[in-house]
Amino acid sequence: MRVDMQRGFTLIEMILAIVVIGLSLAMVLLAFTQVGKSSASPLLRKQMLSIAEEMLEEISAKPFAAAPNPAPTGCARDTFNDLADYKGYATSNRVCASDGTAIPALNGYSVAVQVAPGTLAGVTAAQRIQVTVSTQGESLVLVGWRTDYGN
Repeated sequence: MRVDMQRGFTLIEMILAIVVIGLSLAMVLLAFTQVGKSSASPLLRKQMLSIAEEMLEEISAKPFAAAPNPAPTGCARDTFNDLADYKGYATSNRVCASDGTAIPALNGYSVAVQVAPGTLAGVTAAQRIQVTVSTQGESLVLVGWRTDYGN
């Protein structure tokens, strides 16, 4: 009685193994590509939120009552001395420091501010502040309120 021991793979088994491994690898690479496309989105949102929070905080810290001030130049905000000065403030594809210097790392981001009178929980002496930051087709809107709590 003679038993032949077969060792190794046949050509068909090797081709089948290569096809299965190749398809598996292609599916894994496709999944990584899909994840990679959206991985920058959280970073952009975090940056937009940081810009909007900074702007909202700066605006909210200003006095409620309007006061005369010299006109700003470019995107400078260093002459803004009250809440109303920010009404309609906007930049396009840049974010500026308060002195008007563009921040190179934030090129491509745009900021728009709206300040409008409103009523907040029965308080009629209130201003609604809306800061919109946008980049690469995405935008983030942050809303805050400022009341004339000093009077």
